[in-house]
Amino acid sequence: MSTVVIVDTDVVSFLFKGDTRARAYRPHLQGKTLALSFMTVAELYQWAYSRNWGKQRLARLEERLRTYVIVPYDGELCKQWAMICVKRQRLGRPISVQDAWIAAAALRHGCPLVTHNRDDFANITGLTVISET
Repeated sequence: MSTVVIVDTDVVSFLFKGDTRARAYRPHLQGKTLALSFMTVAELYQWAYSRNWGKQRLARLEERLRTYVIVPYDGELCKQWAMICVKRQRLGRPISVQDAWIAAAALRHGCPLVTHNRDDFANITGLTVISET
């Protein structure tokens, strides 16, 4: 049985665009079940719409998204999100709404998070971060 990893928006973007930074993350993804938080899916659509992508490029994004397991919202995920936000606020290191949802998905399902933005996920108890930064 393969291990599940949550892939952060930045790494998905690198893979989608063929960015050279994707190369460093491939070993962390190979042989794994790749999952995305619903928040990453929303961020990717925001990116596409803000750049006025045409139908073909949007279709390519949707095709690529079908290769991932999408982690939906549930009550436990919401509790994790709230705890992350409160703990980071108390540390004086607020976290973005988007990053908190992505971290919550990883914690909720006990999966490591593959990200290029290690610092965005610092000081989150129990979160395993895989990063090449």
